[in-house]
Amino acid sequence: MPIIASAKKAHRASLRKHVFNLRRKREMLSSVKEVKKAITTGNSDGAEKLLPRVYKAVDKAVKRGIIKKNTASRTKSRLVAAIRRTQETKKS
Repeated sequence: MPIIASAKKAHRASLRKHVFNLRRKREMLSSVKEVKKAITTGNSDGAEKLLPRVYKAVDKAVKRGIIKKNTASRTKSRLVAAIRRTQETKKS
């Protein structure tokens, strides 16, 4: 535990920030999960409609430093690729 007053204050601040970071991360992961679920059920149109929400959540997580920029890029890229694959299998 911190002993110095400024360290105590910094600890309290970090605990408050932790709550916001968890909330943002949970929102991001749940939206990614929804898209993956839509993809597995074969609902590529529904998954495509959810993409803006995922992009927003992922970009906010990057902005706040919760995930790294390349991780966000990889996540978005993989989701779009998965949606495209399901659309191609529907056409075939």
